[in-house]
Amino acid sequence: MTTPLSDHATLDNPSHTHAIEACGLVKRFDGTLAVDGVDLTVPQGSIYGILGPNGAGKTTTIRMLLGIIDPDEGVRRVLGHERPHDIAQLIGYLPEERGLYPSMKSFEAIGFMGALRGVPLAEGQRRGKELLEEHGMGHAIDRQIRQLSKGMAQTVQLLGTLVHNPKLVVLDEPFSGLDAINQGKLERLIRNLADNGTTVIFSTHVIHHAERLCEGVAIIAGGKVPYAGSVEAARDRIPAQVRLETREREGQWLGALPKDTRREGDFLYFPLPDSGIEPLLRALINGDAGIQSLSIERAGLHDAFVHIAGEAAARALEPNGVSENA
Repeated sequence: MTTPLSDHATLDNPSHTHAIEACGLVKRFDGTLAVDGVDLTVPQGSIYGILGPNGAGKTTTIRMLLGIIDPDEGVRRVLGHERPHDIAQLIGYLPEERGLYPSMKSFEAIGFMGALRGVPLAEGQRRGKELLEEHGMGHAIDRQIRQLSKGMAQTVQLLGTLVHNPKLVVLDEPFSGLDAINQGKLERLIRNLADNGTTVIFSTHVIHHAERLCEGVAIIAGGKVPYAGSVEAARDRIPAQVRLETREREGQWLGALPKDTRREGDFLYFPLPDSGIEPLLRALINGDAGIQSLSIERAGLHDAFVHIAGEAAARALEPNGVSENA
């Protein structure tokens, strides 16, 4: 039996600048803790990523946010409402489990999905034709779903998610199964939605999509959120790395390098010192190290994920992972 949400946590001072606010979300299945105290705040009009390996709790979190399942503890507010079902017409949701009727034509499938969100069927079908033309699939308007490639069918379902002009779009593992060309098309579509003021939240276990698209991310590992914030702040948790190549391999100048310097082939690697690179440069020049090349490289989001979530969670990030069951 679900405990009333009001018995656990509250969201004070509702914000009109946030599409999603969640506090202390907890979910158990048959006594197993799947999500353990998730807190999220997603600004309106942003692109936000929920990152983690398969089984981390991403899908369960999304389903709680959208009211598909209720949390056992905690509260959530979606577009200012604590009952997401009351504003279903303002939300577009693409679940990880894709599903279209094979005998429907493309424009009919989009119209049908729009009708589920309150768009009159004829209007939805008209919009469906327009969307297909707009996204380079005019040739497939009258094709049945069974006649489409996997990528084309997924595009149809995505357009059906958008046909009612939602203010919030939630995509669960949207890049799964797409080739590089269709992944690029989807990334452009997500950017266009955000440019027009739509909030886009997507879950993924492939970090580079989030690094290219997202302003903010939540990292989920083992049902918990060890980090939620901007991509930049996540990357800044790891000092920038310096890569140095010198003509000389020995000399007193080596003593100026940080203690955790490591050598890999012809290159030396070490964290950027707190004092900056200038004092070190002077020491290298004065010590006749013979600088061949020097570059400063910021940590990527994947490195930040490893740092924040741990090696075990990072190893579970597979390019071709299977569906998440939690």
